[in-house]
Amino acid sequence: MSAPSPKLVARLVALSVATVVVQNAVVSQISLFGVAADLTVLMVVSVGLLAGSMTGAALGFFTGLMVDTVLMQTLGITSLLYIAIGYWSGRLRELRDPAHGLVPMAAGAVATAFAGVGMTLLQFLLGVDAPVSLLLAQQIFVTVLVNTLISLPVYAIVRRAITPALPDDPRRRRRRAYTTGGLSPLQSPSAQRLGQLNRSGR
Repeated sequence: MSAPSPKLVARLVALSVATVVVQNAVVSQISLFGVAADLTVLMVVSVGLLAGSMTGAALGFFTGLMVDTVLMQTLGITSLLYIAIGYWSGRLRELRDPAHGLVPMAAGAVATAFAGVGMTLLQFLLGVDAPVSLLLAQQIFVTVLVNTLISLPVYAIVRRAITPALPDDPRRRRRRAYTTGGLSPLQSPSAQRLGQLNRSGR
């Protein structure tokens, strides 16, 4: 896999910084059903789905490090979780090439649950005094629901921000050609001509 272009790196860094700032200055102050949405995890998921596993993991590390720094918590906790989220979101794209419009919602829900449960477990293992109770489980569940509702708009914003800097994907070219009337990836030109001759000879 080739290294990301400087243009893509610049866009990803700007997107990550902007997301962390908006999350902590605005979104964290808005309560929906008693919890605040988490834009950072949805942004990491979206980048993984659009740019692949290595780019998603690298952005996850950078974003997590900024989150830990801003919140003045143990450095590396959020980075570790976001590396896993970015990497596996990218692997989903590379292995399955998901084209369904609801994939960002499902991936965002799973990633939010993983981040919430993972943060609780890591804090417990590190001896951080964090309450583990039914109320915490309820907050994680509601956060998953809220993030699922906003995952598609976040994905659309991220796609609009970084798509111009992404390398052209051959799979997307084949899919565009097929949906716009070109050859199916499973059909060769000779097979198409044979089919036309058979139809004309009837």
